Amino acid sequence: MATRKKTTRSPRKPKAAYRRILLKLSGEALGGETGSGICPEAAHGIARQIGGVRGLGVQIGVVVGGGNIFRGLQGSKKGIERATGDYMGMLATVINAMALQDALEKQGVATRVQSAIAMSQVAEPFIRRRAIRHLEKGRVVIFGGGTGNPYCSTDTAAALRANEIGADVILKATKVDGIYDSDPVKNPKAKKFSMISYIDALQKRLRVMDSTAFSLCMDNGMPIVVFDLFKSQNLKRAIIGSRVGTVVS
Repeated sequence: MATRKKTTRSPRKPKAAYRRILLKLSGEALGGETGSGICPEAAHGIARQIGGVRGLGVQIGVVVGGGNIFRGLQGSKKGIERATGDYMGMLATVINAMALQDALEKQGVATRVQSAIAMSQVAEPFIRRRAIRHLEKGRVVIFGGGTGNPYCSTDTAAALRANEIGADVILKATKVDGIYDSDPVKNPKAKKFSMISYIDALQKRLRVMDSTAFSLCMDNGMPIVVFDLFKSQNLKRAIIGSRVGTVVS
């Protein structure tokens, strides 16, 4: 009597919940444990996470901050003129964008850096239609230079670019696993929100993103997921729609 062969089913490949995302990284994420300067290990760790989710078919844009090198607001408190300090901070974001590009390309990930400030020797100018075309071709597009304007944070740049490129969501990567009603480091009884509205986040002054960025997202219905980038597989979990961090919508 013939025996039937057992067929083993391969595990189902997870699907991305989003077609196109905007990942917001702080400059401090590239600074490693100290949060200052550029830590190659931290940059390569982030690159590995981004490279690891490209197989899901999601298009990825990235806005990176510059706080690990220079923060305009802090500079103005030390006597630097505010607009000048902000432009210095924008240049710092381009340095970080180039560092992340280098790390990604060492992982075999095709990238483009686009800057809101013209510097053709090191980055493309930000052109919306060109950025979208890069994304459609599977390239990771890193947006440097903030918005190109002083008095605007890189959170505002993330909200602006996300809406311009037609992203489905902003994934705000932090060192904390979501939004709390107070600082969880200082207050062990801090309450974590699994979901919160834009209005409540603004009224409670939770400071995860600045009010301009929140307002821009609220006006255009752009959801935000705030999550801990440094917990294994969290970026992938956020992209496939698993419950991770805090959703602002």
